[in-house]
Amino acid sequence: MSKGYRRPKKKVCNFCQEKAEHIDYKDVKKLSKYITERGKILPRRVTGNCAKHQRQLTVAIKRARAIALLPFTTE
Repeated sequence: MSKGYRRPKKKVCNFCQEKAEHIDYKDVKKLSKYITERGKILPRRVTGNCAKHQRQLTVAIKRARAIALLPFTTE
């Protein structure tokens, strides 16, 4: 084992902890935590979401963008 190597702490899915059944596209405050300043959706390895909730999150963000609740990009 090399010196100084530490395994990073396992991230847990926030939606699993809240026992969320589905992710609401109208909850812009929550969704905006999962996009960058440039408008990109953050990946699972960064957010720590499980696969199921990451897929739901992506769909919710795309729906919110389609009805102009969230921006596609920023200038």
